[in-house]
Amino acid sequence: MKLTIIGAGAMGLRYGILLQEAGNDVTFVDTWQPHIEKIKEQGGVYVMRDHKDRHLEKIKLETPETYNDDPEVFIFFTKQMQLDDYLKRCAHFINRKKHYAFTCMNGMGHIEKLQEYFADDRIIGGTALIATILPGPGEVDFMGKRGAGKMNMCPLNEKPDEMCQRLFDELEKAQINPTLTDDFTGTLMTKVIFNSVINTICTMFQIQMGEFGNFPGAYKMGRQLIDEAYDICARAGIKLVSSREEEMSALDHNTRIDMPLHYPSMYQDMSKNRPTEVDYINGYIANLGRKYHYEAKTHTFVTQAVHLAEFHQQNLAKA
Repeated sequence: MKLTIIGAGAMGLRYGILLQEAGNDVTFVDTWQPHIEKIKEQGGVYVMRDHKDRHLEKIKLETPETYNDDPEVFIFFTKQMQLDDYLKRCAHFINRKKHYAFTCMNGMGHIEKLQEYFADDRIIGGTALIATILPGPGEVDFMGKRGAGKMNMCPLNEKPDEMCQRLFDELEKAQINPTLTDDFTGTLMTKVIFNSVINTICTMFQIQMGEFGNFPGAYKMGRQLIDEAYDICARAGIKLVSSREEEMSALDHNTRIDMPLHYPSMYQDMSKNRPTEVDYINGYIANLGRKYHYEAKTHTFVTQAVHLAEFHQQNLAKA
């Protein structure tokens, strides 16, 4: 397939490079100038796996202004707060009725933005349980052995077509381990709730996921956030793809067994003085609750606690 990755950050590079290795024609589009310059200077991206086997992978990289091609699918991996700007800068090469958009971005709010540029029957959403780090410009670190991690995907109209199946097949070849689900909102919200525990708590306390998973009070903390979110989704009529107990089990397994040494992407952003996506995760859950007359006090508190951690980090950087 001919694919274009919009956002050559940690996850964009992981998906794009693995899809390229699986035989697809992949181009990356990015706007971070130090990253672009480093990749051009090196002739590619330095790729590691679990901090080892650093090697150079050649990639095709453009900016929104220099890109001029016609892929079958655009794959979006920007941060939530970056997506508007990316879409405006990429609008000249997006054909609403022809091109497909696929995304596994964290949080909620991006689908509505994509709907302004792509037809509903050409939007495929997804979620990823895959850990990747961008140590700096021009390099990426895939966490976990080849084939580690998994993802869910579902078309916005919940009617998989030939293009959706082709993309699924290529993701499978790339060992990204996709599962095709049949409930779009439930699929995305289940991951938002997952991230509302691990990403935010680890970021607040600047700890690895295993430190949280092994804390004796982890279950109670996680369960409080999950119960609020599940209560809200029940009021909103959102059918989640896992039960509360299944979500707790996944949290435990992910933190203690799968990725105990990993710092979540939200912490990585904060540690580099970039804005976090907490407003699109815990903040989104709290706002959804208010819409259905439910005050999610824990999610509201955690949202502000992460902003306090950001504020503290910014002050440290200035000192």
